[in-house]
Amino acid sequence: MIRFLLHILVSLIAAAAGLLIAAWLIDGVKLTPSGFITAVVIFAIAQGVLGPWVFNLARRFASAIMGGIGLVTTLIALLVASAFSGGLSIEGFTSWALATLVVWFVTALGGWILGYFLINRRVDKKRASV
Repeated sequence: MIRFLLHILVSLIAAAAGLLIAAWLIDGVKLTPSGFITAVVIFAIAQGVLGPWVFNLARRFASAIMGGIGLVTTLIALLVASAFSGGLSIEGFTSWALATLVVWFVTALGGWILGYFLINRRVDKKRASV
C-alpha cells in the first residue's frame, strides 16, 4: 500500500515538474496558477490510465511504434489535461510537439530518479533491517 502511494506521489511530482518546465521553456504552453493542481492531477491520471491502454493497442495493431508508447501517452494525456483542466493551454503544432517531448523527458527522468530515491531506497532499507 505504501509503495502504491509512493508511486502516485512520484507521478504527481514528475507531472508537475514536466508541465512547469514545458511552460517555462515553450512559448505556446501556458499554465494558470489557479488551474495548475487540476492540470497536474488530470495529466497524471490520464497518463497512468492511458499508458497500458496505448501499449496494448500498439502491441496489437502497430508494433512498429512500441518504442514511442511514452510519447504517444504523453501527447494524449496533454490533450486530456488541456481539454478538461482549464489550467493548461497549448497553442500551435510546434508547441504541442515540443511540449510532448519536454514533458515526456522530464516525467520519465523524474519518475526514474524519484522512484529510485523514494521507493527503491526505502524498500532496500526495509529489507536490510529484516
